Amino acid sequence: MNHDESRALYDRALSVMPGGVNSSVRATRPYPFFVERGDGAHVVDADGNRYLDYVMGYGPLLYGHDMPDPVRSAVQSYASDGPMYGAPTEIEVEHAEFVARHVPSVEMVRFVNSGTEATVSAVRLARGYTGRDKIVVMQAGYHGAQESTLVEGEPGDVHPSTRGIPQSFAEHTIPVPFNDRETVTEVFEEHGDDVAAVLTEPVLANKGIVAPVDGYLQHLRDLTDEHGSLLVFDEVITGFRVGGLQCAQGKFGVTPDVTTFGKIIGGGFPVGAIGGKSEIIEQFSPAGPVFQSGTFSGHPVTMAAGYEYLKFAAENDVYDHVNRLGEKLRRGITDIVEDHAPSYTVVGTDSMFKTVFTREGPSDRSECCSAGCEQRESCTRYDYCPKTGADVGDAETERWERIFWQEMKEQGVFLTANQFESQFVSYAHTDEDIEETLEAYKTAL
Repeated sequence: MNHDESRALYDRALSVMPGGVNSSVRATRPYPFFVERGDGAHVVDADGNRYLDYVMGYGPLLYGHDMPDPVRSAVQSYASDGPMYGAPTEIEVEHAEFVARHVPSVEMVRFVNSGTEATVSAVRLARGYTGRDKIVVMQAGYHGAQESTLVEGEPGDVHPSTRGIPQSFAEHTIPVPFNDRETVTEVFEEHGDDVAAVLTEPVLANKGIVAPVDGYLQHLRDLTDEHGSLLVFDEVITGFRVGGLQCAQGKFGVTPDVTTFGKIIGGGFPVGAIGGKSEIIEQFSPAGPVFQSGTFSGHPVTMAAGYEYLKFAAENDVYDHVNRLGEKLRRGITDIVEDHAPSYTVVGTDSMFKTVFTREGPSDRSECCSAGCEQRESCTRYDYCPKTGADVGDAETERWERIFWQEMKEQGVFLTANQFESQFVSYAHTDEDIEETLEAYKTAL
C-alpha cells in the first residue's frame, strides 16, 4: 500500500499538534494513516487505500459509517434549524425518556459531552450523595482522562499514573484487581465507611475485554449495599453494545445505582450521560447541591442522532445481526489460533472482540470456550485466561503493535492499534466481510 499522503499529513500535524494527533491512541507506528471518508463497514484513507473497519470510532458507530435514513434525516433537520440554543429542546426529553424506559438502573438522566465528563460527574455525584471521599476502582480500568481515576498501584500504595495530577487526588482512590473478591472485600472491611462508590466497567473493555467471573458483579452489589456505598457502572463502551438496549447490566442481571454512558448513546456525535435512581441523580444542580453544568450538554443534533440511533435498533434486527457476526468472527478466530497460536486467548461478547496474545495455555483445548472467553471454571483455559488488567498487560503487547497490527493493516483490515482497546462489529458488516477478515487473521498469525 502507498501511504505518501498520510505521511505528508502526519509531518504537517507534528508541527501544530502534540505527537501529531488529538488523541494518544491514534499515534500508530511509524505514523497513522489519515482517513478521508467512511463507507459502510470500510474507511478510505488519504491515499485511497480501503480498509475493513473494526475500530468503528472506538465504539460509537453501531451502524458503521452510513447512518440509517431516519438518523441522517434527523441530524440534517436539527443541524439546519440552528446549531444550538442555550435552552432546552424537546428532543433531549424524548431521548432521556427512551433511555429510562430501557436501561434497568435509569430513572433520570443528565446528558453531558463526553464519557470522561460523565465519569467525572458521577464521581462528584457519588461523593456529594454519600458525604464520603474514597472511590474504589479496578486496576487498569479506564474511566476517561480524570484526576480521580488516573491512578495506579495497590491499596495502601497508590500514586497518579500520569504527571500533572497531585498525589492528594490518588489518596482518595483505591484500585483493586478486577475479579478479585478477596481484595475488594478486605478494602471494604478497612475503609467501608469512607467509600462513596465502586466505579467499574461491567466488562473491562479498555484492557483487552475481560469478562467478569461468575458472581463478581453481584458481589460488588452486595458489598456496596452492605456499606451504604454506591455501585457505579461505567457503560461508556458496553452501553447499547453489550446486552442490547438493556446494556451490560441487563445482560448480567446486576443493577447499579448509577450508570455512565457515551459513544453509542450519541449516535456518533460527542456525548456522555449519567443515569440512575431519581433520588441520586436529583442531587445534581439545579435540583440538588452537586454542581454540574455544560454549555453544549444536550446538544440538539447529538440528542437527535442518539435518539434515532437507539429507536432504529429497537425497531429492527440490529442486535441480532451484529451479535451473530460477532460470534461468527470470534469462533473463526478461535479455530485459527488453535492451529497457529494456541497460547492466545480470544475474548469478547456480543459485537465486541479481541485476541489477547497471552503467553501460556493448556495443551488440551477441547473444552475451551468456542466463541470468546466466558470465564467458565470448567474451561481448560480458565487458569490461563486474563482475569485482570494486569493479566492483559503481561501479554505480548509489542508483538501485537509492531507485527500483527501492521500485517492486518497491509491486508486491508483496520484494528485498534494496541493490545488493549476493544474492537467492534457493526450493522454494516456482512458475512463476506467476516470471511475476508478470517483469511487475513490466518496470514497474520
